[in-house]
Amino acid sequence: MGLDFYRRVPVMTATTLPPLQPDQMTPAQQAAVSYLARYTGHTHTLYAYQLRRWFAWCEDRGLDPLEGIQRAHIELYIRDLGASGLMASSVNTMMHAVRGFFRFAHIDGLIVADPAVYARLPKIYGDESRTQGLDRLELIRFLQIAQTISVHHGALAYLLGINALRASEVAAVRIENHSETLRGHRVLHLVGKGNKPATMPLTVPVLRVLEAYRGDRTSGPLVLRPMSGNPIDRRDAYRMVARIAKAAGIPRHISPHSLRHAAITNALDAGVPLRDAQILARHADPRTTEHYDRVPRQPRPPRRPLPHRLRGRRLTHPSRDASIRRD
Repeated sequence: MGLDFYRRVPVMTATTLPPLQPDQMTPAQQAAVSYLARYTGHTHTLYAYQLRRWFAWCEDRGLDPLEGIQRAHIELYIRDLGASGLMASSVNTMMHAVRGFFRFAHIDGLIVADPAVYARLPKIYGDESRTQGLDRLELIRFLQIAQTISVHHGALAYLLGINALRASEVAAVRIENHSETLRGHRVLHLVGKGNKPATMPLTVPVLRVLEAYRGDRTSGPLVLRPMSGNPIDRRDAYRMVARIAKAAGIPRHISPHSLRHAAITNALDAGVPLRDAQILARHADPRTTEHYDRVPRQPRPPRRPLPHRLRGRRLTHPSRDASIRRD
């Protein structure tokens, strides 16, 4: 009972999980089903693909995907991933599920030791990210052109380029989510990545665009398709962003993540503290936000030395000096 059974079970779908059948599953298959049960949606789909690739690699070499695996096997797999043409960042991503698979198998007592915990991953350098963001002037032009195309494109552009929302988050925003006022500011309630709830303040320009866009509507999805009036999805967001970029004369490929990248990068370039930029991006780790800061920070210039005739003297306030002279 090898990889064929693992391919047949509906473990790779994003919404269903097969029942745990110990009599028909190997320990590796049981561990995979148990590990994937922790995740849903796109994360479940991605991790299932990564495990399927690991299982296929082991089957081609006559290895059990769980039992008898050593650190050398893991590092050989990492080397083969790199040899297949994947970038270093993609290799690290492909190892997320494999490392988690062995970590929880060790926690559950299925294996004595975790062979992946000390496996060496390729290093990722700061300049490896190839996300094409927008500078400040390009972002301003992008927002202006979006409003001339349609109110649908304008609302989408402002949510992506100023509030740094993800495409899936914009598609899920409802009219009721931005009707509350908190401490004198209109706020937007949303459910972000990993089903994490978030509350974001809306600036006056964003609020003005959203209020003009929703019109008399009081409920339902906020951003709709321009032609049919149906709620947008992630693909619609990509198509609408590409149309705005073409109309704005931006020659390179621009995606919804490019606008999120531009919002965070421009905030850091404007001197916004890293902590505030992390809150805007809703990153759990500030090191993730630091990847968006591509402008090298200039060291603070040294203080100008005092003239030699003032060195060693205690400087006092002029009023105090006058009182001393009067005495």
